Amino acid sequence: MRLPLPVVLATGNTDKAREIVEILVERADEPVVAWAVTVGTHTYGYLLDRPDDIAATVERTPVPVDPPDVEENGNTLEQNARIKAGALADALGVPAIADDTGLEVDALDGAPGVYSARYAGTRASYRDNVVKLLESLGERDDRHARFATVAMARWPDGREVAVRGEVEGEISKWPRGEHGFGYDPVFVPAEGDGRTFGEMSASEKHSLSHRGRAFRALVEALVGTED
Repeated sequence: MRLPLPVVLATGNTDKAREIVEILVERADEPVVAWAVTVGTHTYGYLLDRPDDIAATVERTPVPVDPPDVEENGNTLEQNARIKAGALADALGVPAIADDTGLEVDALDGAPGVYSARYAGTRASYRDNVVKLLESLGERDDRHARFATVAMARWPDGREVAVRGEVEGEISKWPRGEHGFGYDPVFVPAEGDGRTFGEMSASEKHSLSHRGRAFRALVEALVGTED
């Protein structure tokens, strides 16, 4: 299966970008390279294309003079994904792919939800967010949670395709594992073997994760199921 390239991946988070590219390449079974879209000192996205085509794509793709207007102020995951994808598609004039992901904890009435990345504050680190989550849950027995991702492709003319991926699980009482990022060290997927995402290899996590499910579905929505 060949991906509909070139596209711009609308995220400045290198951990998320790496994970999305891994999932896309695994599904498409072809090499992809990324070129960082940087304005000033901030990276807003990554232009993706095949190795033989990336140089020409970079040459004909205008880099914005001013930072794209990307303010994740939506009330839903889909709204935030649309904000990010729309901003980069408009700025570069090529289709953009974005996602927004939330961790929903039942005992916390669905929090942190759309605020997952900034649960402990706008400049919070992964560790800060995990610490706040564990402190908020305390010793509660009900630790059921789910990860949800909305993945969206958006074109400069406003067309879009959006899909959702979810995985149910529980929040562990302490972090376990050195892999992944974000809340991975405290999320135990229900379909797994008792390990957190942080204890799994990248391929093991992708096979179960919300983001893996969302982006596999997005690729199929874009190019169908035939190679």
